[in-house]
Amino acid sequence: MAQSDAALSDGVDIEARLRGLADLRRLLEGRRIVALTGAGCSTESGIPDYRGPGTRARARNPIQGRMFREREDIRRRYWARAAIGWHRFSAAEPNAAHRALAALEQGARLEGIITQNVDGLHHDAGSRRVVELHGNLRTVSCLVCRIAFGRDDVQSRLESLNPGWTTRLAPIAPDGDSDLEPESIAGFVVPACEACGGALKPDVVFFGESVPKHVVGDAYTLLDRAEVLLVVGSSLAVYSGYRFLRDAAARGIPIALVNLGETRGQELASVHVEARAGEVLAALQ
Repeated sequence: MAQSDAALSDGVDIEARLRGLADLRRLLEGRRIVALTGAGCSTESGIPDYRGPGTRARARNPIQGRMFREREDIRRRYWARAAIGWHRFSAAEPNAAHRALAALEQGARLEGIITQNVDGLHHDAGSRRVVELHGNLRTVSCLVCRIAFGRDDVQSRLESLNPGWTTRLAPIAPDGDSDLEPESIAGFVVPACEACGGALKPDVVFFGESVPKHVVGDAYTLLDRAEVLLVVGSSLAVYSGYRFLRDAAARGIPIALVNLGETRGQELASVHVEARAGEVLAALQ
């Protein structure tokens, strides 16, 4: 057994994983790859997911986009939690999965990445063609005048307005925020837009919001070049990602899944390797 294969041997069904890896290599060989990535691609960087193993133990209600826009208390809840979680979230570094995908692109095997993640780690790893379906937490925009600000600049204002707030201890949660009790955030001060005084919102698609049409178009342009769709670290429970698996299947494009746990539409896949993304993708090198 090669050293890269041995890295897969931490699971209960070692032989099945090794067979899946061999099948995955054969499926990808000589084909133009487009990757569709989800939160499971970043969990090895220390960023939790919403639906992976262990999620049920920390079940939480994500903020809805409409409520964020309409209610000041919801915006306070978001920014109070995000202020604490940001330092750990922004300090995350690309893991083996991100680096392997960047290497596949540099080797002209990967056409690009469609990602549901908002952490920017694909860019940090060196990937060049990345379509971010749900946006990126590293920028913030005013809901009124649309002026954009860097998230680090907003963080400085959050800390200035709320001295000592970020020294609180709270578990990091998906999408860069943290878990806090509602009663603890009543006095939190939320900064307004420096240009017009409007409300600030991170440049991401919240639950209940639609992916912008031009972003969907960019993703489909990328999918048009695929000879195989490689789904990495996503349960595809959200339609914004699932649509690409469904459309790939309708076009007769082979599909490969690398994910822990069940994946929506997995019956449409030619190969399914149930293992951590970094282990599998590093073994493809």
